[in-house]
Amino acid sequence: MKKNYRTETEAEHRERMRELQEEMRAKMRAAKDRRGLLICHTGDGKGKTSAAFGMVARQLAHGNTVAVVQFIKASNDHVERLLRGPLLTWDHYGEGFTWDTQDKAADIACCRAGWARAREHMANPEVDFVLLDEINVVLQLGYLPVEEVVDALRKKRVDQHVVATGRGAPAELIEAADLVTEMKVIKHPFDVGVPAQAGIEY
Repeated sequence: MKKNYRTETEAEHRERMRELQEEMRAKMRAAKDRRGLLICHTGDGKGKTSAAFGMVARQLAHGNTVAVVQFIKASNDHVERLLRGPLLTWDHYGEGFTWDTQDKAADIACCRAGWARAREHMANPEVDFVLLDEINVVLQLGYLPVEEVVDALRKKRVDQHVVATGRGAPAELIEAADLVTEMKVIKHPFDVGVPAQAGIEY
């Protein structure tokens, strides 16, 4: 049964915090393997790209070089204008929602070009962090071979972080990733007629 922390006494709280402190300090002492991570944000809930852009902002604040490759989406992201600078490279490979483009061959060609650009960034020793925005959707739709992409991600530079976002991440990518977060829908305003809003969805 889950404990109700709101009813614990001051003494119970102090003891619980002391035990938690010991546990966390032991975990921190044991964490020695510093390396680049393969990170996956997936699920049907909102916030996958938003969370990744939070990492982009942190990387830039630390003076690291960042490359963003956006698949599927059209080139209208206001975040790009805000973060623009010498440490950031941003490429778009998409014309918008696939239900609007209605051209599978063109969409696949666009994704193939984006993947080639992503491979360039992953091979560049000066790029510390690569965001592959919506690549999970690309893989789900079969626009790029899962085996090819996941194999390249497994072989990424050991010191480079790579983030893959989008719903429908394949099992192979989830298995290969060091960190996987699934965004789950609980409620969404669009379901009750509230449209996408600037600063929230885009």
